[in-house]
Amino acid sequence: MSNLLSKYQASPSDGCTQNITPENANWGYVGFKAYELKAGESLSLPASEVETCLVLVAGKATVVTDSEIYENIGDRMCPFERKKPYAVYVTPSDNCEVRALTDIELAVCTSPSKGTYPTRLIAPENIDAEARGVGNNKRYVHNILPDYAEADTLLVVEVYTDEGCTSSFPSHKHDTANEPNETYLEETYYHRLNPEQGFVLQRVYTDDRSLDECMAAYNKDVVKAPKGYHPVATIAGYDSYYLNVMAGPSRKWLFTWEEDHNWVNGPEYAEKHG
Repeated sequence: MSNLLSKYQASPSDGCTQNITPENANWGYVGFKAYELKAGESLSLPASEVETCLVLVAGKATVVTDSEIYENIGDRMCPFERKKPYAVYVTPSDNCEVRALTDIELAVCTSPSKGTYPTRLIAPENIDAEARGVGNNKRYVHNILPDYAEADTLLVVEVYTDEGCTSSFPSHKHDTANEPNETYLEETYYHRLNPEQGFVLQRVYTDDRSLDECMAAYNKDVVKAPKGYHPVATIAGYDSYYLNVMAGPSRKWLFTWEEDHNWVNGPEYAEKHG
């Protein structure tokens, strides 16, 4: 199995189903954990040197930090309701507790921080939504923590892709510090499928093919993209959701299209599917 693929593992002890760290991913910035908590359970996250974006993928919770309390947040029981999520940005100096009011699916997204910005609620009305692409290359995006929102290094977005469509395509990369053309950003994909027994295909590859791997990601698996291109293809009958976490030394989402496939962004493809 590829070391870029982290399989879902149910945890009866603390509810942690994914645990990606800079150390075990062999990179410098992105951390990602997923938790499944039952109603009445809680999760404590101590103050640290990272900034955190808590995303309620599903369920309702109360989030208590040293500086703020956000009661009864969450407005969807499943990500495929396609409602905008509730999220909480937690500054590094704050201890945090998440109290599950219903069964919850929680994403804990982290990256290094100087503690520049205070803890805040990211409510659905604070999240921009946009449709991207046309034809069989269309998807719908919720910008939870984009590069124009306040954070030191962390970027978080969720993407919906219908059955039979590609996403994160045409292939693009952000592995080179070359502003204003491209930035270095590590990235994780937390995949969800509807129905749950489905899978997507994700390829991670570089121009010289020194890295070239294709993975079947099933429900609640994580794919790591340390460098190179990283497109996703859905399978007939199965809609896709994924939560992206990105971080790097410069908090700008600047990327380079793969030249061979960039024509899909142009008028020829758009006219064919207009």
